Amino acid sequence: MLAPPQSWAAARLAYALESSRAQQRAALGLYLPVGYPTRESNLDALHLMAASADILELGVPHREPHLDGPVIQRAAAQALDNGFQMDQLFATAIELTASTTVALLAMAYWSSIEEYGPVSFARQLAAAGGGGVLVPDLPSAAASAWQRIARDEGLYTVTLIPPHTSTAQLAAIGAATSGMVYAPAALGKTGSRHPLSPQLPRLVGRLRTATRLPVAVGIGISTPDRAAQASAYADAVVVGSAVIRCMKTRLDRPALAAADAARDFADGVRRARRPPPSLPACRSPRHA
Repeated sequence: MLAPPQSWAAARLAYALESSRAQQRAALGLYLPVGYPTRESNLDALHLMAASADILELGVPHREPHLDGPVIQRAAAQALDNGFQMDQLFATAIELTASTTVALLAMAYWSSIEEYGPVSFARQLAAAGGGGVLVPDLPSAAASAWQRIARDEGLYTVTLIPPHTSTAQLAAIGAATSGMVYAPAALGKTGSRHPLSPQLPRLVGRLRTATRLPVAVGIGISTPDRAAQASAYADAVVVGSAVIRCMKTRLDRPALAAADAARDFADGVRRARRPPPSLPACRSPRHA
């Protein structure tokens, strides 16, 4: 068993996963692009969402989020049109860290990190209270250097697992991953309303065998019922587009709409209680 996280921010993620497992449920992760729909309402929404979430995933808006569907694409574009700058990510993390106990992750495409500077990005995110980063398109040529930078700053590197991956590839990905691994719950891009993949339970089982890390599922968790379904075998369920859809239905009070959606999905994951799996503590960013 590897040592626990050395950074206090990463320890929040480990604690969130361990606490939800002790409650015989999956952790709830909620995603929102920073700065959407406005800077002020974004902070309000995240604070309210933190009351229901175990993990908040702060999205770094990108002009070409090629793995995201139209809901997140439009939300990211709106945040960028509002003037999003990377410093806003760090300021948001500082604000949430000071006022909540929720675990914080960042989700960023590699080009955003590369443009800002990987060392500066990792250092400032860790100092602001971020526990790790999901980089869905981390290129293999940059992976080793980034993982070393993240580990030095005490950040987890969370990896998105392709649905059709060999056992050898799963083991290799798991060896380079820390905190948890992230598996798609449905085919397609984020925001998919397709049924959950019938292969998802098998993929989760293969990941448990190959990596021994907690398994999060996202992409396609479009309703609380689907959150409950995925919670029956995953360690964390991540929801993004469904929250943004709710916010769009109440443009006068988007933060309250986000809070309502967060409560509904929290009820979903708590509905599917099951015996806690036997898993080790999260892999340490400094010892991965």
